[in-house]
Amino acid sequence: MPHVITQSCCNDGSCVFACPVNCIHPTPDEPGFAASEMLHIDPIACVDCGACVSACPVGAIAPDTRLDVGQLPFVEINASFYPERPADVKLPPTSKLAPVLPAVQLRPRRRPLTVAIVGSGPAAMYAADELLTQKGVRVNVFEKLPTPYGLVRAGVAPDHQNTKRVTQLFERVSRHRGFRFYLNVEIGRHLSHEELLAHHHAVLYAVGAPDDRRLDIDGMGLPGTATATELVAWINGHPDFAALPVDLGHERVVVIGNGNVALDVARVLTADPDELARTDIADHALAALRNSAVREVVVAARRGPAHSAFTLPELIGLTGTREVVLDGADHERVARDLATVSDRLTRNKLQALSGLGEASGTPAGAGRPRIRLAYELTPERVLGRERASGVEFSVTGTGEARRVEAGLVLTSIGYRGKPIRGLPFDESAALVPNEDGRVIDPDSGRPVPGAYVAGWIKRGPTGFIGTNKSCSLQTVAALVADFNSGALTDPAAKPGALDTLVRGRRPDAVDSAGWRAIDAAEVARGAGEGRPRNKFTDTADMLAAAGAQPAPLRRRLLARLGNR
Repeated sequence: MPHVITQSCCNDGSCVFACPVNCIHPTPDEPGFAASEMLHIDPIACVDCGACVSACPVGAIAPDTRLDVGQLPFVEINASFYPERPADVKLPPTSKLAPVLPAVQLRPRRRPLTVAIVGSGPAAMYAADELLTQKGVRVNVFEKLPTPYGLVRAGVAPDHQNTKRVTQLFERVSRHRGFRFYLNVEIGRHLSHEELLAHHHAVLYAVGAPDDRRLDIDGMGLPGTATATELVAWINGHPDFAALPVDLGHERVVVIGNGNVALDVARVLTADPDELARTDIADHALAALRNSAVREVVVAARRGPAHSAFTLPELIGLTGTREVVLDGADHERVARDLATVSDRLTRNKLQALSGLGEASGTPAGAGRPRIRLAYELTPERVLGRERASGVEFSVTGTGEARRVEAGLVLTSIGYRGKPIRGLPFDESAALVPNEDGRVIDPDSGRPVPGAYVAGWIKRGPTGFIGTNKSCSLQTVAALVADFNSGALTDPAAKPGALDTLVRGRRPDAVDSAGWRAIDAAEVARGAGEGRPRNKFTDTADMLAAAGAQPAPLRRRLLARLGNR
């Protein structure tokens, strides 16, 4: 009874280190790990010990006898990663596993290693976890929102609750005695990079790639246009996007781009609202979806099926729960690519696409809305004068015009990092120049003392939640090596001065206790509705729950919350 990794795999790699027989690949030190769509368990080498099940932070691993119908394709997906061989022939281990982090070495009279981490998403929390394995290390995490965990909270679709379970690991990290949260504090606004360095040996930026790549065509910017990332943030109750104008009054939505975020949007827009009501979706989004007139979501890609940007696990998960169709021309494109493509993963995607139904007109009013995947459509302009009414495409490579009517047009064509005040920035790559996480001055080619990066701002917007674990480990190893060699300067400020500085600049900063108060209040709000939580979507409400507001204002806000 081998175990199987399923759709919600986060590529964390914890299962790799837990496995006693090295049957999970690719591992963090093997080629292809960073680009792998998921990890795979060798069904012949697996000894059914279950160690990987306990180690997985998102509940993605189960015995092959306990899979539901939608998960059954993952039996073959796991097995197909390994070459065919007799059942009694096991592959030899190929991984050496990631190196162990060197111990922090304290010289006499030297202060303990103290690190500021800017950002609180996966890269930040994995870095904190690695640092806090060392005795005496102190970590302060700064986040501009009153709530932590970045895209896990605001970017993972609400119907992927298993994926959000990785926050349980982050919560354990945040309870370490050497860890402190400074939430609702924006670096570059309330505190500078130089001020952080005055209170820490090093500053590690894990701020992601927060900007969307924009589609430069006429009509983008009209009411009824937005990015898929903005819509997901609106669905998740991000306070900066809670007021996003989302009109679902037309029968069709067009999403330009076909990565996983595009599929997330299509899946949520075609979901049964009663099912979403059991998740942590924002109330305003749930209300809009209950009144939605959308009957079809078209996910349009510039290139052909063989270049689909979504992952195979996401496609399998989508087709197992939704009506997903192709028109006749796209079925022909899939067949064409199947005849020429040899790459195993791409062929698996094409095989899945070939089994989809064929589109015929617009779906009728009964039943759930459908998703139509469309290929070789190059967007030329958004139609409409006062607001978006559709998209004009050209068939890629032919110039033939194709119009698709829609009341909402979303783009999902990637992300960009943005400059960090006080650090160099590579505009073309949209990341901070670095070597193994050490920030590099491009003029001198030398490391910028005390400055480090991890996650998307380090490597670009690639990989998955768990990819940040090995990425952060590499950065932390470089940071610790620099501390041990004496390359990092002791903080000039006295211990304890940081809290005074933060409170003076940002009186309503939220600490770990404040976050737990917000968390407990959200969970309590959701409990009576059968939901994991009911999120606050307004910053003032979050601060009231956290107790970060002055007493009179806090009483008024809490009274307002009690009346909802």
